Amino acid sequence: MMILIKLAAIFLIVALVMYSKLKGYDNKMDPKFQKWFQSLSRILKGILTPLSKVFKPYRVGQGLSIDTAQFVLLIMLLSLLLYF
Repeated sequence: MMILIKLAAIFLIVALVMYSKLKGYDNKMDPKFQKWFQSLSRILKGILTPLSKVFKPYRVGQGLSIDTAQFVLLIMLLSLLLYF
């Protein structure tokens, strides 16, 4: 059971990194990868939407902000890996 939790956390960490890197380029992807990205996006948006209501983006410049919900999710997943 603990191995499954760790594998799920690792998968979500990798998915979160891929999502944050490719989020702005989803309309330029090949259809094969776009389908994969859309399913990944649905999973992460289901997790990130409630977190975004609590943790607002942090402004780092004019028209530039950091999505703190992604950082919170990353910290939660990494602590899950350390706990189990």
